[in-house]
Amino acid sequence: MDRYLEPHQARRHEPTQYESLLGDAIERAYAAGTHDLAGLVAYLNRTGPGPQDGDVWTEAVYTAQIARMAEE
Repeated sequence: MDRYLEPHQARRHEPTQYESLLGDAIERAYAAGTHDLAGLVAYLNRTGPGPQDGDVWTEAVYTAQIARMAEE
């Protein structure tokens, strides 16, 4: 049997526009050489999008938002 990767196998719904924008920003941060949480938070604060809850990204806001999105 041929095996293959289904990249969206855990997806429960199509991503929202906000989720797509955030995902794109995270990918750009990684491509720019940012690989730690503090650097990612700083990158998102410089480039956006902003967090859904709150004015600025912090490590706590980021981890809480990503956890909440993973539960949806």
